[in-house]
Amino acid sequence: MFADLTEDQRSLVDSVARFAEAELAPGALERAHSREYPWEVAEKLADMGLLGITMPEADGGLGGTLMDAVLAIQTVAKYCPKSADVVQAGNFGPIRTFVEYATPDQKERWLGRLLAGKMLISLGMSEPDAGSAVTELKTSAREDGDHFILSGSKVFSTHSPEAELFLIYCRFGPGLNGIGSVLVERGTPGFTIGQRAGFMSGEEWCPLYFEDCRIPKANVLLGPGGFKKQISGFNVERLGNSARALALGRYAYTVARQHALDRKQFGRPLCEFQGLQWKFAEMLMKLEAAEMFLARAANVPNGTLPSANDTAMAKLACNMAGWEVSNEALQVMGGYGYSTESLVEYCVKRTRGWMIAGGSIEMLKNRIAEHVFDRRFDQRAGA
Repeated sequence: MFADLTEDQRSLVDSVARFAEAELAPGALERAHSREYPWEVAEKLADMGLLGITMPEADGGLGGTLMDAVLAIQTVAKYCPKSADVVQAGNFGPIRTFVEYATPDQKERWLGRLLAGKMLISLGMSEPDAGSAVTELKTSAREDGDHFILSGSKVFSTHSPEAELFLIYCRFGPGLNGIGSVLVERGTPGFTIGQRAGFMSGEEWCPLYFEDCRIPKANVLLGPGGFKKQISGFNVERLGNSARALALGRYAYTVARQHALDRKQFGRPLCEFQGLQWKFAEMLMKLEAAEMFLARAANVPNGTLPSANDTAMAKLACNMAGWEVSNEALQVMGGYGYSTESLVEYCVKRTRGWMIAGGSIEMLKNRIAEHVFDRRFDQRAGA
């Protein structure tokens, strides 16, 4: 796992591995197929200091690096793939944007519970007509005295069935500079959480509806003109996605490798068949290459953000490697891999979803092409 780690990083990996083997490996299969969020795991991870790794110590975090958080995800996933989601939720995604831009009052109200593993924050970004084209969102915030009136809807929000706090992208005015965000608590009048819907992976989400929902101005995270700041934070979210995709691909590879050593057909171990040898050679090459892209994106000086191009390449490489390797691992294992008695099929379904979430692989290729040609390619009709 990753070359050229510092002594502190190796110590982190060793301590997380000991903890995960003892506390998370038992029950990993059942946990992966449960509909419920693993709150008991979240509290254990919080006690280990694995939530808020990259956040300032003044905010209750560890003041660590992005690479430290990536290593924690990778190590936890070796023993319990689903628990890696909890590490991600406590370090990347909306919690990262929240910590970056929240006021002292907002942090006082919510951050302690988030970092204790007792509360979740969900991102309301996608809408029925605004997915990859997120700037076309229609959810609006209209000023009304000491409040904003929020109206609109969101879809595909991770952790929306369980979250108590929602970071909602909204439009304060026209154009790109009119976009910002507000914080909405579950139970706020005018805020309705719809029926649960399921993804292929088994993960669930709920549609979010805002009908003249009154939001105090104290709950504005980033007002008009905040969109670019939000998106720069979103680049960091992509590292959490990348780390999990790579980790689950490696998990599936490791399980399939052991299967190929142990399983015999036609009087020989599977590993002695050249066709499978080539599969494993290609699988390892994909994993190792993706790891280098991820390391380059994550190894930035503490307190700085990775470049948009580096995160796009890391996510693309890790998404493709995670999906292709886990899918090949399933094929190697045949019925055992396809069975829910193995976590390989879980890895296939989860890695497939990450090729869409957080920026589809097609959008990532567009972003990389812009870097190649040093110009922006507008995807809108007639542009």
